[in-house]
Amino acid sequence: MKLGILINSNKHLPVITGIVRAAVARGNQVIIFSMDEGTKLLEEPDYVSLAEIQGISMSYCDHSAIELSVNTDGLSESIGRSSQYSNAAMNHEADKVLVL
Repeated sequence: MKLGILINSNKHLPVITGIVRAAVARGNQVIIFSMDEGTKLLEEPDYVSLAEIQGISMSYCDHSAIELSVNTDGLSESIGRSSQYSNAAMNHEADKVLVL
């Protein structure tokens, strides 16, 4: 199964990491897209480390990050700097989508 997770808040980091790790441990693929306040999590090591786990793809809305002055310097190249197109693609590809 492919699980999509739309992150538009920076309030649920422990929940996000728990869901993502549990889904991957069960053999699922996870697609994560951050936008709005959710891009603030790009400054959290626990969040960005998820991108290094096999079976996870992660991207974020560059426009949101710029608008909120989120520091994206030094982010892993495995985290895609993108647009709402990645959100649309995630919604198309995923079997289920969570919004946090």
